[in-house]
Amino acid sequence: MITSKQRAYLRKLANGLQPIFQIGKEGITDVLVSQLSLALDARELIKVSILETALLDTRTAADEIAARLGAESVQAIGSRFVLYRRAPKEQNRKIELPKK
Repeated sequence: MITSKQRAYLRKLANGLQPIFQIGKEGITDVLVSQLSLALDARELIKVSILETALLDTRTAADEIAARLGAESVQAIGSRFVLYRRAPKEQNRKIELPKK
């Protein structure tokens, strides 16, 4: 669990990011979840966009995916949300969170 100060820091970092995944009418599939997991291992912080055809609530989708990945849902605004998970490999760790 991350603190509100850490969440604010991650929101600041995610502000300039472009979404690297889109969720379409298929919804949340196992393939999507595995690809998001690989992206989180490499980047730690990712932004995802939900298309109108998906008929998903942004906050619900973000929370479901975060639970399946063991990640943190940082932010959900409009049709986009941000996920964070610390990289398991030391060489892929790029983000240093503020102390609790």
